[in-house]
Amino acid sequence: MTLDSGFQTRGSLWLRDFQFGLTGLTVRKTGAHVPYSPSVLAETTAWFRFFFRWRSMAPVGPKFTIGFTPERARPWYLVRAVAHVAGGMLAKNLSEADVVMQFEDATTSAHPPPSDLKPGAKLINFNCTDISKSRVAAASETAFGHPLIVDPETHHGPAAEKSEINAAHDGRTVMCPTPAIPGRVYQRLVDNRGLDPNIVEDLRTCTIGGKPICVFIKRRPVTKRFQNTNVDVQLREPEQVFTVEELERIRVFCNEIGLEWGGIDVLRDRNDGKLYIVDANKTDMGPPIALNLADKITATRKLARAFSDFISAH
Repeated sequence: MTLDSGFQTRGSLWLRDFQFGLTGLTVRKTGAHVPYSPSVLAETTAWFRFFFRWRSMAPVGPKFTIGFTPERARPWYLVRAVAHVAGGMLAKNLSEADVVMQFEDATTSAHPPPSDLKPGAKLINFNCTDISKSRVAAASETAFGHPLIVDPETHHGPAAEKSEINAAHDGRTVMCPTPAIPGRVYQRLVDNRGLDPNIVEDLRTCTIGGKPICVFIKRRPVTKRFQNTNVDVQLREPEQVFTVEELERIRVFCNEIGLEWGGIDVLRDRNDGKLYIVDANKTDMGPPIALNLADKITATRKLARAFSDFISAH
């Protein structure tokens, strides 16, 4: 059964990424075990509602072919929905693709472009080779002019301790000074609480060609600031969230790490109003599960138009 005619791929192939057991499923690549629970089943149902909606949407731009390397983007990655709605079809071979994206769900990935590219093919994210926390923090400092990294052995007060690995969601608050742990990075604990002092807000910003296209305001309890369990998600235009100068600084950040497609997590400190970019993801999933379906479709269509314009400009 063809699940996505625009991408010419069969559902049974991506279902093989999971091993289904009696109490839960296991992600074959990472070994992560996800137990069956009411919340997981609810999130799965919400995702399938979005999946079947976007695959039926008419393209907003001219048709093109797209290829991914070294991994094929599965349907739960945002780029699949966006490329489909933009008019994209999955190329049978990279040599036939109008657009070729470096795609690997890894913190560091440096893969050269294929040698047998189609003349004039658009390359995306081949210069984005490192999205570790320390690299992102350095680029954030370059873009905004104020540091995010702290030395845990000389800093006084709370700090955020995280793994260098992307999407680990293993951060915790530590009191400094404290000995540095190898493989961990230490950052300023940005006070990103909103109007409600018990809720933190992450400004998940989708960018294409370095330009912010839409913002998902993700809210969660301050006690769960490092987790990805949102209690509320709102869709906003970038101009509703950032100033003109801040939008330019975000473009500088994306250029600094070579991010041509992806999502970044921006935090605004409620005390001084400064922005900090704490995470960048070139293989982002989404839109966030907690966002309502209508806004998911609105965001996907908006991103698709921007993606079509980006590759057409090339």
